[in-house]
Amino acid sequence: MRKLRTLHEFLMERFAADSEEAIGYLDVALEEYQEDGDTPSFLLGLQHVIEAWGGVSEVSKRIGIAPQVLSDVLSSEEAPRLDTLNTILQELGCRLSIQPLKTTEPETELAPAKTSIVPSEVSSPNLEVSTENQ
Repeated sequence: MRKLRTLHEFLMERFAADSEEAIGYLDVALEEYQEDGDTPSFLLGLQHVIEAWGGVSEVSKRIGIAPQVLSDVLSSEEAPRLDTLNTILQELGCRLSIQPLKTTEPETELAPAKTSIVPSEVSSPNLEVSTENQ
């Protein structure tokens, strides 16, 4: 007879065995957070990976913070500070990165501003110029 597992048990086994899959899971969790702003959901994903990789006490020891601090970050309704998140992610073998958004072509192109250089009305030995939009 086949033993049934919970989703949590399945995730713990997969993430403990395959770091690339765990990092991919975090990547998807971050993308979803960027779309819907659901901080607790993103932090739950982060908590799953931390749990699979030794738990809060083990990961906090490697990061150099108190386990209660890491636990508070993971259970908060607010987004963690960027430096805290960066430290956690580095310990998990990944990092935040900036990538361009997939954009659609603008409906209308902006015409370049037409400018010309005209002499200033100030009469002085120093040559001054100003630009005027036409």
